[in-house]
Amino acid sequence: MIQIDYRDGRPIYQQVVDQIEQLAICGVLQADSKLPSVRQLATELSINPNTIQRAYGELEQRGVIYAARGRGNFISGDFSKLRERRLDEIGTQVRSLVKTARDLGATKQRLQSWLDTKGEKTT
Repeated sequence: MIQIDYRDGRPIYQQVVDQIEQLAICGVLQADSKLPSVRQLATELSINPNTIQRAYGELEQRGVIYAARGRGNFISGDFSKLRERRLDEIGTQVRSLVKTARDLGATKQRLQSWLDTKGEKTT
């Protein structure tokens, strides 16, 4: 499920965080489902357990997972704040792209046509 891309410029722990977060938001990882232990996931990914521990710590801080003492780490049930944060991040990226496109001469109609295609390739 989680794949490490060694050509990716992001640290490995961040790749793990981003992928688990995305799997949780999309519903692939259900609320209250147990995550693999630090050691188990580190072995599966062939990386240092400290890297997984750091990723789990970050996920817990973000509210994506919670730790149950002696039982392990579990997916949280409420992603509304997380979704809002991600949407705010996307909004910031979109505004930046719109500014760049406007600086290059893109019209409002062209920008709107890009939005209307819903991910389909346009010229």
